Amino acid sequence: MRIAIVTHVVRHNDGQGRVNYEIARAALAEGHQVTLLASHVAPELASEARLQWVETKVGRFWPTKLFKQQIFALKTAWWLRSHKKEYDVLHVNGFITWAKADVNTAHFVHGGWLRSPYYPFKLTGSLWSAYQVLYSRVNARLEHWAYQRSKIIAAVSEKVAIEIRANGVAGERIEVVYNGVDTSAFRVARVKGADRKSFGLQDDACLLLFVGDLRTPRKNLDTVLKALVQLPANVQLVVAGYIPGSPYPDEAKALGIADRVHFLGLVKNMPTLMHSVDAFVFPSRYEAMSLSLLEALAAGLPVITAKTAGGAEIIGADCGIVLDDPDDATALAGAITTLADAPELRREMGEAARLLADQFGWARMARRYLDLYRGFANQAGAAAASGEAQVDGGAAKAAALTKNAAVSAVPSVVPSLTNQSQAWPV
Repeated sequence: MRIAIVTHVVRHNDGQGRVNYEIARAALAEGHQVTLLASHVAPELASEARLQWVETKVGRFWPTKLFKQQIFALKTAWWLRSHKKEYDVLHVNGFITWAKADVNTAHFVHGGWLRSPYYPFKLTGSLWSAYQVLYSRVNARLEHWAYQRSKIIAAVSEKVAIEIRANGVAGERIEVVYNGVDTSAFRVARVKGADRKSFGLQDDACLLLFVGDLRTPRKNLDTVLKALVQLPANVQLVVAGYIPGSPYPDEAKALGIADRVHFLGLVKNMPTLMHSVDAFVFPSRYEAMSLSLLEALAAGLPVITAKTAGGAEIIGADCGIVLDDPDDATALAGAITTLADAPELRREMGEAARLLADQFGWARMARRYLDLYRGFANQAGAAAASGEAQVDGGAAKAAALTKNAAVSAVPSVVPSLTNQSQAWPV
């Protein structure tokens, strides 16, 4: 099978990039040929004999991200049109190319974020705020166009699937394929144990961890800081994320809690950090499916999140607390207090979180995508052998194949989703 994947980067330390990295690695392990249209590919993948990297660069001189994305979309569409006989299946990620895809993974729904009551930007605000509105509106229209033209949409959470259906995409063309997590890395870190000293953290503090983009209000670090003000001094916050351009260090100072908030910047050894803290706090105002949330589960951390985060749908009361309103600092402070005052409860929740994470391995996610690919490749091969034009039945066959696989492998760890057979990792 010859698989073409279009994505901006393919590497470990990028959410969408990691998903496509694991898919490519699994496809190569099965002996398939993989073509990656991307601006960056991890060296260990790029050196594989059966992998072709079509390096797609976009010049830095383009003024905004909107322009850069269009250039990337045009370049990849041109290559795909010129080499359409060189691949059997095309997999894209949202609106990323003007080419029509077999499989399209929805990592984010701009239309859903735009409609959210927590969307903070306005056309009448600052120039930056107006640009954010324009960016969201343009991408909402483009991704809707891309999903309508794709044969199968792989939503990374049930929340994403609901939002895509609300945009008018037929439900039978949508499959929920959760992202994965490398549980083995967190098992190794657990054996090695905590190492607060290497991160400059206090041994006697109750440490909360927040991981995310610190330059956007969407991740909602501001509400976490406001909740921390209401908590005793021994409860402290560890923040991992890119600091330059972030307003939150100054906000922590203004709130008088700068000595209780530890900004670590980008963290390379996340498994060790997660095994050095007591709980994971992630009340995102809008999220499709956070990889850091899955990593926290794999590390055995109790999770506090909000219904607005896609990953909340897999969190049960045995392993976390899900808030109704991400902006309710008082409710968040109460949830933190529940965990901070109960070490045994944190331990029990951590064990349940670890069991849950075992259901979301990268290998299971990759197998799900490869099953989708095979549905299209087999249908295309049959059409070629008979000399007939390809018909639209490939989508239905692929959907049926993966749905049957999902039903046969439904785990029992997440009872809240037992009525959503398509949503299970297999």
